[in-house]
Amino acid sequence: MTARKPTLVAGVDSSTQSTKVLVCNSETGEVVRQGRAAHPEGTEVHPDAWWVAYQQATAGGLLDDVVAMAVSGQQHGMVTLDETGDPVRPALLWNDTRSAAAARELVDELGGSDVWAKAVGSVPVASLTVTKLRWLAEHEPSNADRVSDVVLPHDWLTKRILEEGSPRRAELVTDRGDASGTGYWSPADETYRPDLLERAFGRSVGVPRVLGMTDPAGHTSTGVLVAAGTGDNMGAALGLGLAPGDVVVSLGTSGTVFAVHENPTADPSGFVAGFADATGRFLPLVCTLNAARVLSAGAKVLGTDLAGLDQLALRAAPGAGGLVLLPYLDGERTPSLPEATGTLGGLTRDNATPENLARAVVEGMLCGLADGLDALSRQGIQARRILLIGGAAQSEAVRSIAPTIFGGPVIVPEPGEYVALGAARQAAWSICAQNVKREPPEWLANGRSIVSPLPPGGKQEHIRDNYRTLFEAVHPK
Repeated sequence: MTARKPTLVAGVDSSTQSTKVLVCNSETGEVVRQGRAAHPEGTEVHPDAWWVAYQQATAGGLLDDVVAMAVSGQQHGMVTLDETGDPVRPALLWNDTRSAAAARELVDELGGSDVWAKAVGSVPVASLTVTKLRWLAEHEPSNADRVSDVVLPHDWLTKRILEEGSPRRAELVTDRGDASGTGYWSPADETYRPDLLERAFGRSVGVPRVLGMTDPAGHTSTGVLVAAGTGDNMGAALGLGLAPGDVVVSLGTSGTVFAVHENPTADPSGFVAGFADATGRFLPLVCTLNAARVLSAGAKVLGTDLAGLDQLALRAAPGAGGLVLLPYLDGERTPSLPEATGTLGGLTRDNATPENLARAVVEGMLCGLADGLDALSRQGIQARRILLIGGAAQSEAVRSIAPTIFGGPVIVPEPGEYVALGAARQAAWSICAQNVKREPPEWLANGRSIVSPLPPGGKQEHIRDNYRTLFEAVHPK
């Protein structure tokens, strides 16, 4: 008897650094094919580069027999379109900090951070789209005059996929998860705030229609269903199969700490962004600009590679002999210090060793994320499990040191492209929506996880105490 051929779905992760595509069995989530292509460096990228990378990643028949797909993309990026649907200028990405002053202006104009948090769940920082619109209006008025619509990176790539081979322009659509990172869509009210967009830009512009969780964005010219898609963090939550009580610490280009939550959050301190997720729940999230690249920078200073950094760090005692790093190498989003630089404190002749410097690099990166865990706790989110993902989670030193700073064991899932996997899971959900399935399909766990236990010495409070002391000295209130 011939085995039934599996239904295939695809998930696209259009991230800051690259495009990754997974083709999966729609029933089990098993990855059957995958592709990848790099993006240009920088914080300002023309959207066409994402399309070129998508074509390269899907070349050679990668999408053959795929019946549905979805795109999960980097959040917040500002893609401005003219009346013909073409980009007005290169997209400003989430990690472009030139709109920091605009963020401060917008907070003050509306009456403070508490008003913003209640309005859209987040307080504007340079990463959010709303601040980039203000920057564009003030610094490039001729380009601003040409803007007809503003979309996010995943919205643009979804549109481009739908238009390939078709003579018609696709409708501009998005989802609640990605829309919640713009600064002009309210997760609590499930609606746009055009007054905030107009305040930022000076006039109204078109925005994508927010689709329901299983609503299709459309079909390609070859008949493939394209689901709504979502933001990258929301995609990762889907790919990991997060449940309430699971907190993720992701160590990629950026560092993020997020959790699925049943209720919207509004943190007036601005530390926690009150996003929506892709399932009808919410995704309170803390994001730092500095994560994995702190390790690579530390390795460069020490004249070694990442494996060498690991070895050095593990030879030093917890606390690095009092040596402390504030890892704001690219400015910082959380806390909002876009003009900050890295600071090394507590240096003495006794602790001036390569081992202590390597340890301080790892501890400094993790302390910033531990502050994120604390911020989620203040919003009523208790961590039942801490999952450590991202490239830097494969560091032996990171896995060993994280429990001493977070105060408990961490689970390191097998390395995987969880953002793309989440997009594929959303695509599978979309094709079975006619069965009124209210939750994404249950997929088998992908691989094994490593549990990194809390060492016998327990939580090392002095590490975070030293970090806070240096922070308060360098960045007094």
